[in-house]
Parts: sequence; structure tokens; C-alpha cells
Amino acid sequence: MNQTTDTPVNRLYKSRIFAMLYQDKKELLDLYNAISGKHYEDPELLEINTLENAIYMTMRNDLSFLIDFRLSLYEHQSTYSLNLPLRDLFYISDLYSGMVKDENLYGIKLVQIPAPQFVIFYNGMKEMPDRTVLRLSDAYSVKEENPALELTAVMLNINRGHNEKLKGLCKSLKDYSEYTARVREYADTMPISEAVEQAICECIQEGILAEFLKQNRAEAKQVSIYEYDEEKHMRQERETFWEDGWAAGREEGIREGEERGREFGRKEGRQEGKLDLLKDLIQKKLSKGKSTGAIAEELEIEEALVSELVQEMEK
Repeated sequence: MNQTTDTPVNRLYKSRIFAMLYQDKKELLDLYNAISGKHYEDPELLEINTLENAIYMTMRNDLSFLIDFRLSLYEHQSTYSLNLPLRDLFYISDLYSGMVKDENLYGIKLVQIPAPQFVIFYNGMKEMPDRTVLRLSDAYSVKEENPALELTAVMLNINRGHNEKLKGLCKSLKDYSEYTARVREYADTMPISEAVEQAICECIQEGILAEFLKQNRAEAKQVSIYEYDEEKHMRQERETFWEDGWAAGREEGIREGEERGREFGRKEGRQEGKLDLLKDLIQKKLSKGKSTGAIAEELEIEEALVSELVQEMEK
């Protein structure tokens, strides 16, 4: 058997398969109709206004567009995060700022803005229901019955076996779900580059995203490899963090137990070990220029904890 080498991946890609697919206005209109229950037929009704520097990584939204005086923000996610509404708030603020930059916000005339809609298309490994509603107010440290500022995002699970009725209304969404599922399935038994190539070949033959994959084969392959590698890396990093933290804490706990009692020492040692490892991970990510928000999301911890540990490290 010949040894294979995975294709090197450009880490600066500013797109994903989802965003690439729905840059096509016809496909995007089909998706909008399926989500909204509308029946628009003219793709030119869409005005796509995605921010270039907001597509990828930290404050990322894959697609934002205007139609029917509504501002729709569609995002693909393979990692579940309770911070999505907060990220959407930052993103929509930037969009609105751009829209009204030439308006007189201090005048008496009302400056109208389009009503927003936030939809997240989820296909991660964590089991989730078909539909999840995420609210900005869930992040407030003080809970109020009627919060002064609210933002609601709907997360739709598009994995196999979920939201099949919706996917039946939009072939490209159903095809996208099937393509990504095959990449994951084949990557369990072969190198990722081979898994992506097999998924692409099969999907083209079976009419699954066929035209899109034929027209964008090389880029789609490279982006798919990167998406899988990134998802796998983040998952493994979190698992390693907790496993190493437990082991380091246990060892430290035993030493502490010699002086202050076995049970108390283990408890304190485990906590200290995890914090030390967490600081190391945060330091590495800071050195790569990542923000505290991005680090918190990747490690699935509160941003406040990241900020607190950064302050301790700077002392």
C-alpha cells in the first residue's frame, strides 16, 4: 500500500464549505424560502452583505443578507456554544453601524433599520435536539423578567436524522448535511485527505452537491480538510486538557495529602493542576494572537475566567 501525505492546508482560508455553497444567490434564496416559508423566485432580491473579516474564526457569521426589509444572519457551527447570541450581538452591531454611517443619528427623523433574524445551522458531534433557542439574556449575571436588551438565535440541527422536513424543502442543505456526514464517517478509517476525496467522488456520482463540487473541487477539498482538522483539534485539545488536569491534580493531591490529609490534598491538588495546565494553554493561544473570547470558546470555559487567569499570569 502506497504511503499518502495529506494535502497541506492554507490556515488563512476565510471561507467554509457552507459559506462557499451559499454565496450562490439561487441556493441562498432556496435556503431562505425553506427557513421562512416564503416562496420568492428572483435571486436578485437578495443583497448579500457579509463582513469580510467576520466570516472566519472569532466573530464569525458565514452569511448575512437583506431581503424583504429583513436582515438574516446564517451561520454554520460544528461546536455548540452558549456564547453565540453575544457574538451575534457584536456582529449585528457592526452591520448596523455600516448601514447608518451616513445617517443623522442625532436628528429628529427616525432612522429605520431592517429587522434581524439569527439562524445557526449545527452539525457538530454533540447530540442536540432539532431546534434550540439561545438568548442573550441567559448570559446576564442578574436575571430579569423583561431584560432591556434581548437577542434570540435559533439553532437548527442539520445532522442526519434531524430536521428532515426542512432539508426536504432545500436540496442544497440536505446535500451539505450528507456530504459532511460522509467526510466524518470515512475519516474514522482513513487519512482525512482520502476521506474527503472519497466523499467528493461519491457525492458527484450520486448527484449530491454535484455541480458545486465539480466547479470547486480543489478548494472544496482543501477547506473540508481544514474544517475537519480544526474540529478534531479543538475536540482533542479539550479532552487532553481535562485528562491532563485530572492526572496532574491527582499527583499534586497525593503530595498535598501527606501534609494536610489525603482527601483535602487531592481535592486542592486537582484544582491547582487543572489551573496550571489551563494557564499553559491560554498562554500558547495568546502567543498566537487569539483574543480572550476566542480562547474561551475553544476551551469551552467562561471568558471571565480566561481574563482572570491572564491577569494572574501578568503579575
